[in-house]
Amino acid sequence: MKKSLLPLLLGGLGIGTTEFVMMGLLQDIASDLHVTIPEAGHLISAYALGVVVGAPLLVMMSVKHAPKKILLALMLIFTVFNALSAFSPGPMTLLMARFFAGLPHGAFFGVGSVVASRLADKGKQAQAIAVMFSGLTIANLVMVPIGTWIGHHLLWRYTFGLVAVIGVITLLALKLWLPALPANENADPKKELEVLKNPKAWLVIAITAVGTGGMFAWISYISPLMTEISHFSQDSVSWIMVLAGFGMIVGNLIGGKLADRFQPVYTCAGLLLCMAVNLLAIHYFSGYQFVSLFLTFMTGALSMMIAAPIQILMINTSGDSEMLGAALIQAAFNIGNSLGAFLGGLPIVMGYGFTYPVVVGACMAVVGVGFAVRLIKMQNPPVNMNASEQKLAA
Repeated sequence: MKKSLLPLLLGGLGIGTTEFVMMGLLQDIASDLHVTIPEAGHLISAYALGVVVGAPLLVMMSVKHAPKKILLALMLIFTVFNALSAFSPGPMTLLMARFFAGLPHGAFFGVGSVVASRLADKGKQAQAIAVMFSGLTIANLVMVPIGTWIGHHLLWRYTFGLVAVIGVITLLALKLWLPALPANENADPKKELEVLKNPKAWLVIAITAVGTGGMFAWISYISPLMTEISHFSQDSVSWIMVLAGFGMIVGNLIGGKLADRFQPVYTCAGLLLCMAVNLLAIHYFSGYQFVSLFLTFMTGALSMMIAAPIQILMINTSGDSEMLGAALIQAAFNIGNSLGAFLGGLPIVMGYGFTYPVVVGACMAVVGVGFAVRLIKMQNPPVNMNASEQKLAA
């Protein structure tokens, strides 16, 4: 791995930790701040809203600046508001701190994806992007369990303090090791918005928001699935999440290589189809513990295999608006998070069992495949079309 990519990995580590550790700290925060667990759950929504708002806004505000300066500014915002989260005196200030901590999330990965692709060796752009996303997978495997343990046995505030320390380390790494790539002085924020007029870009966003939402329909309800259907103890769930995190690490590395070897859109379609099959297998075979563990690993792997391919697909589709396009993908992932959790919960509300959220997830993945097929047809119009028809199809 190139040393110049290490700051991006560290940034992904900090961002992944603060995003996913909140699920394990809800009870501790609710108890300490004297709010209900559903009220504490608003902290997750506040962070996700920050991602959706900040991804396009911050990228558009910074397009004329050098990528290194942009990443330093984004990580500074991230570090400051995670530190403020650790010192928040009440639920409202913590809610605001979580929102502002989420603002740089999508922009960091958007700008970071473009930087990683520029630093990569020829033909290995997706693998370089996968290095950045490996920070997310390591966070799920190592830092989220550590942060959850700290919150349970010491104090949840220390966990956010730890995230702030990771932010400081990332700032130093960015300053010392990230090359000073030139700024695009001709960049125009209005031209960045051209990506929103591109129907192909909207298809990539739809693939992400709907297709990857299938994974979130699974992971949002993995605890009752494992305890009620697979009959594991509640204490085993944290170790099962570690297994899913290990799958994410493996899948992320494989996904980068697949996207460099095959066209990203075909890679995304194939992986979403595999995700749909895997989710249906969970529905039918989760009663068998060994099979359930294997499928947990596979679902974790497939969920991250698509990260680098879909990011490089959006960069290729966005033209001169590559930074905004890449940032929009991160917003779409968070929309998928919300959609998957909401739609996956509907069968449970209707009285069906805990295996039915994954059926909803499989359907979402199949819809994502449909969007990918449509994009493939737009990229490869029939040869018997005339020029005007091909232009209309594009």
